[in-house]
Amino acid sequence: GSAEESGYLGITLRNKRLFLAAFAAVLGNFSAGFSLVYTSPVIPALEKSTNPRLKLTQVESSWFGSMFMLGAAAGGLSSMVLNDSLGRKLSIMVSAVPSALGYLLMGSAQNIWMLLLGRLLTGYAGGVTSASIPVYISEISHPGVRGALGACPQIMAVLGSLCLYALALKLDWRWLAVAGEVPVLVMIVLLYFMPNSPRFLISEGKDEEARQALCWLRGKETDYPRELQQIKESVRNGRVSCAEIRDPFMYKPIRIAVLMRFLQQLSGVTPILVYLQPIFKSTAVILVRAVRLVSVLIAAVSMDKAGRKILLFVSGKSWIKQVFLQGFQSSQQVLIISAMHCSRACFSWSSGEEREGGTNAAMGLSLGLSHVEMGKNCYAMGWGPITWLLMSEILPLKARGVASGLCVVVSWLTAFGLEAFGLEVPFLFFAFISVMNLIFTGCCVPETKGRSLEQIESYFRTGRRSFMN
Repeated sequence: GSAEESGYLGITLRNKRLFLAAFAAVLGNFSAGFSLVYTSPVIPALEKSTNPRLKLTQVESSWFGSMFMLGAAAGGLSSMVLNDSLGRKLSIMVSAVPSALGYLLMGSAQNIWMLLLGRLLTGYAGGVTSASIPVYISEISHPGVRGALGACPQIMAVLGSLCLYALALKLDWRWLAVAGEVPVLVMIVLLYFMPNSPRFLISEGKDEEARQALCWLRGKETDYPRELQQIKESVRNGRVSCAEIRDPFMYKPIRIAVLMRFLQQLSGVTPILVYLQPIFKSTAVILVRAVRLVSVLIAAVSMDKAGRKILLFVSGKSWIKQVFLQGFQSSQQVLIISAMHCSRACFSWSSGEEREGGTNAAMGLSLGLSHVEMGKNCYAMGWGPITWLLMSEILPLKARGVASGLCVVVSWLTAFGLEAFGLEVPFLFFAFISVMNLIFTGCCVPETKGRSLEQIESYFRTGRRSFMN
């Protein structure tokens, strides 16, 4: 009954080991958030470098920023194999190797190729963690706190970027790379002592290890054997085959998860994030990031109470309003052209005249773009963290490792493609895509609040909504 389940949840919440395991894993997201925006304070410094071997041209700066996304797509591709062969926990731990090596290359760089390779490697690690951490968190969590814990990857990613900007006020670009090594090393040490996903262990036929892992995560005094039995009944050994992919039970949740990641990127959040940072001063960026962090924290608290879909609707409507207003205010002209000129002016500072012009342009745009920043903060309450959580919740266990990697590949390749266009993509296009997001959410996305992963899987297997009510 509900009282019994509530008691089980209460005992589970008193067992802090579950939260320790989640914290150890999401340190990978902290590192990914740190490395994603690493170039924001570094590119201006390198464009003004007196060392000819490290002085970045405009084209090299663009590639330095974009290499992360290409690496992340490659990481998502490889996680399609790693998640099911090594397991979720070991996949996250493996990501520490390219991440640490990437920071080492960038911190000790003597040539531009070392910077680009380091950026590619940290991106690769970010792609692996993007695919593995949400799945690991979802599979170890109790349904009553899965929403809150599922928001933790996004919280840590925002916190990582916030720390990068704060450290950039005091440290030069080489020491920033050294600082990036710290969460990577802490993550790999902590994860060594954490259990693997019980669902993954059962799928590998390691029932006793799964029992020990679930006992550790839930506590000996809980009714974890019943939960373990429910997991066993839903797990079917073996890898997903091409023939099985044609089963609606398989392709429907995969299609929903992939489309959510695709539409989320097409709504314009990533290119706006990349191109608008130079417009604001470092202290302003820190303030914006802090507000965004609060927004994700609100989502974490609300997700298990209000539900996933209502937050998706609220944040989606807010984003539509802000980008539509920005597109309308620009008189159907592409605001980005001005923004890109402003970005170049803010970055280069090559002459007093250009500096004055860049400053005036930045001040003029900042007021208008504050609307977009407001939208991003509301966006962070829903479409930011929830799309990653739903990906890990609705994907069938048998295909979860492969399909989560596919979602990451689609997500980062879409982001890379949009960055190639820059913000020359009209804001009204972003608004149109966001409207499609709302329609898609209403028609296709199930509400997963308070449901076990086995109940969600049964819903897609049978189509019976009783499993979700």
